[in-house]
Amino acid sequence: MIAFLRWCFLFLLCWPLALLALVLYPFVWLMLLPFRVVGIAVHGALALIWAVVMLPARLLSAPFRLSRI
Repeated sequence: MIAFLRWCFLFLLCWPLALLALVLYPFVWLMLLPFRVVGIAVHGALALIWAVVMLPARLLSAPFRLSRI
């Protein structure tokens, strides 16, 4: 909503620039899309590494340990 209000304000101040921004926005979004995909992949890989590193600690702190006999 705030982005739309900013665009309306820009449209009132300088309508050619606002229309240019409106036309160029989809192209900029498409150019940035690969970076989003890479970011999601890196986030997933780091989460997997973190889970593997933290697995021993999770197993030691599990409430259902078999060492309580």
